[in-house]
Amino acid sequence: MAIETWQIDTTHSSIRFIVRHMVVARVHGRFARYEGRLFMNGDLVNAQAEVKIDAASLDTQVEARDNHLRSPDFFDVAAFPRIIFRSQRVEAAGQNRYRVVGSLTLRAVTREVVLDTEFLGRVTDPFGTERLAFSARTSIDRKDFGLTWNKPLETGGVLVGERIDIELDVQTVKAAAVKAA
Repeated sequence: MAIETWQIDTTHSSIRFIVRHMVVARVHGRFARYEGRLFMNGDLVNAQAEVKIDAASLDTQVEARDNHLRSPDFFDVAAFPRIIFRSQRVEAAGQNRYRVVGSLTLRAVTREVVLDTEFLGRVTDPFGTERLAFSARTSIDRKDFGLTWNKPLETGGVLVGERIDIELDVQTVKAAAVKAA
């Protein structure tokens, strides 16, 4: 069977993160630049995926905060310019639902993460391009990746939460088909 290659259509996709601020509020951010591919032989359970994110492209809509997040206190984008996810296996988890288990590398630290993923469908757009769409979520502890900077609050708790929620909405476009040997 032919292995299909699908590329992320970044104009119709998003990679977002949410973290607690001062215990009670949530700050939302996104990454503006990334690329990724999905390799599939017709069965999502056997698919493989890789996503590379430009860490410097983070955007929380507050320039001073973004600059601090890019600094060595957090992402240290000068030393670690990319965040990389590589799937290791895909497990069926119900109708159109999957657990995508893979390795996330952030600040040269690699940890296993599980993306709870929903397959949203396969369509051909009005221009004849085949598309696949997915939605996925996971949470990580930022300290596991060396993101340890924080400030204690007088009222208890800390300035920046430890848990980071990650949400992806991804459309892919069919790039090529290669015959399996």
